[in-house]
Amino acid sequence: MLRVRTSVRVAALLLAGLFTLHLFALRQAAADDASRTGFPQADWPVATPEDEGMDSAALAKLVDAGKALRFDSLLITRHGRIVLDASYAPYKSDELHIINSATKAVVATLIAMLQKDGVLDSLDHPVLDLFKDRQIDNVDARKQALTVQHLLNMTSGLDWDEGYNGGTERSLFEMGRSPDWVQYILDRPMAHAPGETFYYNSGNSHLLSAIVTKLTGRSAEDFARERLFAPLGITEHAWFKDSKGISSGGFGLALRPRDMARIGYLYLRGGRWGGQQLLPPGWIEAVNHATTSMNATFDPGLHYANQFWALPDRNVVMAVGYHCQLIMVLPDADIVAVMTARNFCPFRKLANDILATVKSSEALPAAPEATAALAAAVSDAATETRSTVGAAPDIAAAVSGKTFSFPPGPLGINAITLDLTGPDPHVAWDIPRQGGGSGTLHLQSPIGLDGSYRKTAQPHPWQPYTYRAMKGSWIDATTFAIDVQFIGQGEERNWRLSFDGDKVTFKTKGRYGKELAVEGQALP
Repeated sequence: MLRVRTSVRVAALLLAGLFTLHLFALRQAAADDASRTGFPQADWPVATPEDEGMDSAALAKLVDAGKALRFDSLLITRHGRIVLDASYAPYKSDELHIINSATKAVVATLIAMLQKDGVLDSLDHPVLDLFKDRQIDNVDARKQALTVQHLLNMTSGLDWDEGYNGGTERSLFEMGRSPDWVQYILDRPMAHAPGETFYYNSGNSHLLSAIVTKLTGRSAEDFARERLFAPLGITEHAWFKDSKGISSGGFGLALRPRDMARIGYLYLRGGRWGGQQLLPPGWIEAVNHATTSMNATFDPGLHYANQFWALPDRNVVMAVGYHCQLIMVLPDADIVAVMTARNFCPFRKLANDILATVKSSEALPAAPEATAALAAAVSDAATETRSTVGAAPDIAAAVSGKTFSFPPGPLGINAITLDLTGPDPHVAWDIPRQGGGSGTLHLQSPIGLDGSYRKTAQPHPWQPYTYRAMKGSWIDATTFAIDVQFIGQGEERNWRLSFDGDKVTFKTKGRYGKELAVEGQALP
């Protein structure tokens, strides 16, 4: 009996010890977890991919693939630490970068904050009720039923053409030329009942920005600076406004890639930043479980909610901007990924490729060779590659200094002048002044003739955070190619000028890759 009691007592002591060790392990794991998923302060903590359970070799391949995808930057965080931060020459990731339609998600975030504060009583609040001071055209029962939530989900039903699934972007151009963007949008007739169908409409997003101003008396930019950017530690940005001072709601915000990641990290952490719950939990739930089909011909599985795109089958949500300005949140892997680019990208494939680099929820053994390969890939991406330059033909001197004019049209260039033989080679061109009307804007950029870019000393006149870089080469005896990089704008162009006496044929591609060929004439 004594042996039995002793055995029981020993077993109990062992169990108690094991339980204590287990509790200690759980507490330690929780402490480690809290440390691993902290909130960035002035800067992000950095870790090797292996420290966060990711494969450096696989990430190196992702960096290399970014060249073909025309990336400007690629940033990945896991467990609150940066494991990859790559920039692609001539862009540098500490520079502001336009995020295009990813701006929509930031404006929507401000709407969520107003809802949480009770300044906006409900997302079902009628839109027209917020603009009682305006005389609005085409008001009917459908427009009266339009709510803030319909704007957020792109189901407003407003008649709109933005080129989504085809089309001409007519409505965007008309809005841009109108003296009052908000009035133009509100006056649009209804094509569908609100909530009936999805249609991608940047006018919806601009109305959301106008609602922020209505409810706060401040521009969305000023409200964001105090209530969103400051808590997140975003200290530098730029934001385009319409002629009435309304921050552009559908596009026009510029951030650095690391600050784009802060927006994503806010959503990854359920709307919390440090000790503050900035966004309502119900808002995050709606974004994470998007139910509105985007009716996208290019990916039928895409859904939408509160100005965010979603891949429900992969549990991925995204703020998406033209030419792959992308904030991607992957909750299952505890990852935020940011991409800026100069061309379209397959974001479903990117999500799959990023998830494929995750090998464990725990740290992996150090991998010196893979780490070195990743460092080499990042260095290579940041280093400008000098291109081949053909010998300058006799015609170079003949066309240098001449001004060639072009008829009005989709080229968007009125005239161009090349200086290819002077001590400071440069290209000058005239474009129609923004906003329509008469007049032109004169632009000039240095051009590298040695296979390397030359960058403007002054930023772009419309976007004070962006620069141009150019290099040129002779393709043959009569054709001069110009590689134009609009740094920080997610845009690039290749201009080909084929000369024939006093005539020139200017070939390039338009906004959606459409080939353009326009004939010009030398001015006397």
